[in-house]
Amino acid sequence: MTYCVALRVADGIVFGADTRTNAGVDYITAYRKLHVFAEFDDRIFVLLTAGNLGISQEVCNWIHRDLLATDGRENLRTAQHLFEAADYVGRVSRSIQERHSAAFANSGIDGGSSIILGGQIRGGSHNIFLIYPQGNYIRASDDTPYLQIGENKYGKPMLDRLLTTRLGLDDAARLALVSIDATIRSNLTVGLPIDLAIYQRDSLRIGRQIRLDQDTAYLRELRSSWQIGLARVFDELPRFDWEAPGTGGKVPSGS
Repeated sequence: MTYCVALRVADGIVFGADTRTNAGVDYITAYRKLHVFAEFDDRIFVLLTAGNLGISQEVCNWIHRDLLATDGRENLRTAQHLFEAADYVGRVSRSIQERHSAAFANSGIDGGSSIILGGQIRGGSHNIFLIYPQGNYIRASDDTPYLQIGENKYGKPMLDRLLTTRLGLDDAARLALVSIDATIRSNLTVGLPIDLAIYQRDSLRIGRQIRLDQDTAYLRELRSSWQIGLARVFDELPRFDWEAPGTGGKVPSGS
């Protein structure tokens, strides 16, 4: 399994992904799930992929193939709007999945692949899209300015509580790391290293990109500070008053 997340704020986009693809007592592998397409002067795209690894890699291969073609075929360079790029990637993904569907069905393998596409085309706004295995897509909103794929439930609560479009890019990056680390802590199928990329609005290039693993001092410090902070906030919560109105004045047995 995997966990990928993209956060869209006013200043740009933060992309984050783990790298674990298989987990077991004796077999763990890691593959990059954050893919940057930056070979343009007027646009940039970042893909986060989850689901069947073979399908995800084939989608990226087809996208690169179409960019190199000289026959005028549709590709990321021909899209005039970001949603057109999302539609194109969705159709590529669906076509590949359909081509392998019989083999997947015979083998009992899930061949689905979900994708987050983010970026910007000059003249348009920056944004992120969630592309479903069926090829259709949704866009992030100001009310919910983030998208997740993979094991999304563990890293969602802090995004709902803390993320707004007014958050700065550095703070959004810290929040993305906390969200991914919370997922790693709760689910064995998500694991280090973590890939993180930051896109500054209107720059049309990835400004910062980093990989963090168990030897990264900052990641260790972030984990420790988050845990200590949670414990402190919990300790400062109002104490439960069993005699308060509405509690019935009943003390639980055993107390």
